[in-house]
Amino acid sequence: MITVSILLLRNAVLASIADAGYVFTMVNEFLRASGKEPLFRVRLLGTSGEVSLGEWCSLRPDVILEEAGPSDLIIIPSLSGDMMSATFLNKEYVGWIVGQYRNGAAVASLCTGAFLLAFSGLLKGRLCTTHWAYANEFRHFYPSVTLVDERVITDQNGLYSSGGSNAYWNLLLHLVEKYTDRAMAIRAAKYFVIDMGREVQSSFIIFHGLKDHPDEAVRESQERIELNYRDRLTVDQLADACHLSRRTFERRFKKATRHSVFEYIQRVRVEAAKQKLEIGRQTVQDIMYDVGYADIQTFRDVFKDITGMTPLDYRNKYNREV
Repeated sequence: MITVSILLLRNAVLASIADAGYVFTMVNEFLRASGKEPLFRVRLLGTSGEVSLGEWCSLRPDVILEEAGPSDLIIIPSLSGDMMSATFLNKEYVGWIVGQYRNGAAVASLCTGAFLLAFSGLLKGRLCTTHWAYANEFRHFYPSVTLVDERVITDQNGLYSSGGSNAYWNLLLHLVEKYTDRAMAIRAAKYFVIDMGREVQSSFIIFHGLKDHPDEAVRESQERIELNYRDRLTVDQLADACHLSRRTFERRFKKATRHSVFEYIQRVRVEAAKQKLEIGRQTVQDIMYDVGYADIQTFRDVFKDITGMTPLDYRNKYNREV
């Protein structure tokens, strides 16, 4: 029997707790229906007899943390509100999570639950994903973690994470396949009507450059890029405007924003193109010119690298007017 411990965190998103429990409980039902024994023992784990998830919801755990014993799989649900405050509210779990992992348990964070997993130190030097809207904040507080926010899930050394909001369904199905087999994961996917094929969340990301940093010169350059992305911007021009050498400017820009100057310009342009593709009837070529590109193949390649889709596919997905 595989013991799955779902943590009742303060400021947790109730749906992520309920859905995680539901998935493993239903897999047990599928196993029974096929004449097999249930595989998962699912339990809610909390630090007290009643845990408040927020102002409007409290849950009673099946077991208290100090009496929990060993787990095989730990589920860290999504967090809501201010991430660092939510992490601090749940710091009591951290030592237990680390101890369980060192004794062989797997740990899976759902969406913004990655902040608590990163706080534990287990992700240092490893890959992680989370909700794209919190990517800048995550990178700021946990620079030693390799954030791959374009991915839907990560799986590395018994540590798992999922991307934004409903992406945790893909991780839950991934875990079902890990502990059972592909056939059972497909059955669960069909039951819950989940697309198993998603590997990236790039097309959902809205790019907001990281500006919560102390480098005023770099912040002014970011604003200059965002206002003038249609123009032929060069690194030398931006460096000169800051009265910095090119080498110093590039180093400071990368340190402050986590992107090279070139990458930042491309992401700003592609974000502008996405907005134009979502609304209106401009041709892809007209949009290409509007956002600062002169070559259709270059525009297409950059757009696909960032969003995972071609401009035409993106338009067909989001624009009802076409």
